[in-house]
Amino acid sequence: MDLRLHGHGRFRRWLGARFGQDEAWGDRLWRRIVHATGAAVLLYYLVPDHFFVIVPKAEVLLAALAAALILEVLRHAAGLELPTIRPYEEHRIASFVFYAIALAGAILLFPLPIAVASVLGTALVDPIAGGLRESEGARRLYPAVPFAAYTGLAFVGLGLIGGWPIPLALPLALLAAAVGLAAEYPKIPWVDDDLAMTFVPALVLFGLGTLALHLPS
Repeated sequence: MDLRLHGHGRFRRWLGARFGQDEAWGDRLWRRIVHATGAAVLLYYLVPDHFFVIVPKAEVLLAALAAALILEVLRHAAGLELPTIRPYEEHRIASFVFYAIALAGAILLFPLPIAVASVLGTALVDPIAGGLRESEGARRLYPAVPFAAYTGLAFVGLGLIGGWPIPLALPLALLAAAVGLAAEYPKIPWVDDDLAMTFVPALVLFGLGTLALHLPS
C-alpha cells in the first residue's frame, strides 16, 4: 500500500521553476519557508488560556507535538512517505520531530522572553545561515549576517517583549547569538541542530537571567 503525504515533488518542481531553478532548489526553499513558519508557535501567548473551551491551550500544544511524533512512528513502522525528508533522515529521527520538540519545549519550559528569543532565533536565523553557507556568492556574509539577525531577534524577546533592562538584554542577546550559531554549526548525525539551536541558548539565558533578575527557577 502506497502511504504518502506528498505529490512526488510536483510542488517543489513548480516552486523551483518559478525562480528558474530545479526541484532540489525548490525543495531547499520550501523547507526554509516551512522552517520559518515555526515562529507562529509564539501565537500561543496571544491565545487566551481557555480559548479551546474544555482543553487548556498547553494540552493543545502537546497534542500537536504528539501528532508530529505519530507521523514519525508511522514513517518508520508503516513506510509513510513524508515530503522534504532528506536521505540521511531515512533511518533516523527526522528533523521535523526535533524541531517540534524544540518549539513546544521552549514555550512550555522557559519564561516568555527567553522562549521568544530562542524560537525566533531558530525559526528565522537557521534558514538564513544555511542559505548563506550554500551560496558561493553570499558565503562571505556568514556568520556576520546571521549573528546580527539573531542578536536583533533575541533583543526583541528579552528587551522589548520581556522588558529586561537594556544593559542586560543587549549583552545577553549578543551571547545568545554566539551560542545559538555555535550550536547550529556542527552537523551531528543523531542530534538535530534545531534542537541544539533552541535549547542551548535558552538554557544559557535562563541561567544568567535567573542570576541577574531572580527569575523563577
